[in-house]
Amino acid sequence: MSTPDPRRASPVRLAIAGLGLVGQRHADAIAQVAGATLCAVVDTGPQAGAEAARRGIPLFADLDEMIAAERPDGIILSTPTPLHAAQGLRCVAAGIPALIEKPLADDLDAARDLVEQAEAANVPLLVGHHRRHNPLIRQAKALIDAGQIGTVRAVQATCWFYKPDAYFDAAPWRKLRGAGPISVNLVHDVDLIRHLCGEVVSVQAQAAPSQRGFENEDVAAALLTFDTGAIGTITVSDSIVAPWSWEMTSREYPVYPATGQSAYQIGGSHGSLSIPDLTVWSHGAVRDWWTPISATSVPQSASDPLVNQIAQFVAVIAGTETPLVSGREGLRSLAVVDAIQASARTGQTVQLRPRAEADRS
Repeated sequence: MSTPDPRRASPVRLAIAGLGLVGQRHADAIAQVAGATLCAVVDTGPQAGAEAARRGIPLFADLDEMIAAERPDGIILSTPTPLHAAQGLRCVAAGIPALIEKPLADDLDAARDLVEQAEAANVPLLVGHHRRHNPLIRQAKALIDAGQIGTVRAVQATCWFYKPDAYFDAAPWRKLRGAGPISVNLVHDVDLIRHLCGEVVSVQAQAAPSQRGFENEDVAAALLTFDTGAIGTITVSDSIVAPWSWEMTSREYPVYPATGQSAYQIGGSHGSLSIPDLTVWSHGAVRDWWTPISATSVPQSASDPLVNQIAQFVAVIAGTETPLVSGREGLRSLAVVDAIQASARTGQTVQLRPRAEADRS
């Protein structure tokens, strides 16, 4: 794989496969990153031509055709999940670093094969868990790692919102089995919980079928145990009207109305932390439920995590940084989601392999 010289004057040339809502957000983010330029898009949708023309970039109907014609420095895959593994392998075969939207794939074995081939070929593979690039998550992790709440004992994550029917009608694949909120939405929350609290070693889960008649679920819950001994609960639904989800609490994307609530509560032996409002709760010197408990709001910095993610992709391509969310990290989060789906389907507890063992496979 040829690596662009970070000292060169010309910008890093990025291409996007999939110019839907997420792809357009990536395109907007690229425009805000110094040293990056969007050189091409790949899409066959009816609106793609007009969107590509508006942005003044060439449109291709095939990924291989685009690679042969443009030879970009990096490719962003924001196509439907079932296409990720095959398209990712085509990027690896071409020696081109790829940023793949979450989830990494719709099949754990295919995702593992993709990651292993990328590692063997020394081609950088990043996964679009962009929330890790949010400054408030960096602050939350720093607080936890510094022992501000003591030893993490429990975590509770809520991911409830209501997607309108038009969301599903615009892309019928969203109604199919495997495209429900567990894989489409919960994978983001699982990734953050792993990032903040440690590796998940077992899962018990339940899910209920869609009340709208779709093939997938519309509500699910899971009990997670961590390698640290902590316990976590996490629930998701795309058919509940509620203010408790990352989208509606983080102020990350203005299209979602901000509610001022929090989506995660992390409980420790010396205090608790709510996220994303970054409030630390503690009794002070005396840990005693009869002692008044105080709340301390941690000052937050703000920047667009999608822009930060593109900036890091450019740095990875240039060889000056390692991925914050590598293909291997995306695989670990996908393994937890796969376990949630398996447990919900069978009613059985699913044990996950220890991290070292899973990484060797």
